[in-house]
Amino acid sequence: MTSPRDRYGSDVLSTDWRKPPRGRSTEMPAEAGLVVEEVSTDWCGEVVAVDRDLRTVTLEDRRNKRRTFPMGPGFLVEGKPVVLVPPVRAKAPAAPTRTASGSVAVQGAKARVARASRIFVEGRHDAELVERVWGDDLRIEGVVVEFLGGVDDLSEALRDFRPGPERKVGVLVDHLVPGSKESKIAGRIQASPLGQHVLIVGHPFIDIWAAVKPERIGKRAWPEVPRHLEWKKGVCQQFGWPHRDQADIARAWQFILSKVNSWDDLDPALIGRVEELIDFVTS
Repeated sequence: MTSPRDRYGSDVLSTDWRKPPRGRSTEMPAEAGLVVEEVSTDWCGEVVAVDRDLRTVTLEDRRNKRRTFPMGPGFLVEGKPVVLVPPVRAKAPAAPTRTASGSVAVQGAKARVARASRIFVEGRHDAELVERVWGDDLRIEGVVVEFLGGVDDLSEALRDFRPGPERKVGVLVDHLVPGSKESKIAGRIQASPLGQHVLIVGHPFIDIWAAVKPERIGKRAWPEVPRHLEWKKGVCQQFGWPHRDQADIARAWQFILSKVNSWDDLDPALIGRVEELIDFVTS
């Protein structure tokens, strides 16, 4: 008899979260004139431009200098964490019949009040990709996705969050392959008392970029990057893309993300894992 997990495909393993001091992020439209701070650079400025296609926001500081950042999590407004999203258009396009994840679109449905349960991913790019494909489904289910920045402190963060029957935690981990550091951390947590209400799944890709089918960006395959190079910079270098600083990496990611319009643009190894987590935290 097929086990319930088999419908997601085989896993790559055989086998309230630490609440931020400033509170949890909420979505906020990047309206012109809004003053925000980008947390990783401490850049503070007024929103002067939004590029919907590249999903970027341009901030102008008090010295009239401008800088462009990817929209999404990682900003503060009046000291509170926010997820910047494009402003609402004056006229909405025709409603789709399917969401990007392939689900039947529920027209006119309001977002559900957020559950206590959470899905956590490792970084901003992971969060943006999940939002792009599963965002409509997650809002209907009331599931919040937050990014961690890594799995090294996962055990401590879970102890702070205190998972339970109504406070489940799903964690998506990059490069979760047998023998990796990530797999060892995941194994220890799942075997601990905390693991009863926690599901950690992963994909085999070294970075979430590689979960996007290379054909979507006009490439035959993702390149092999030498271990001594930072993977994203190595990819940009081999593709002939600018890679001098973090702004170049951010622009490369926004280009990749712009080519993702549905689950069909992703490798199945990621699709099954994300849907498994959604089912776990909503069951």
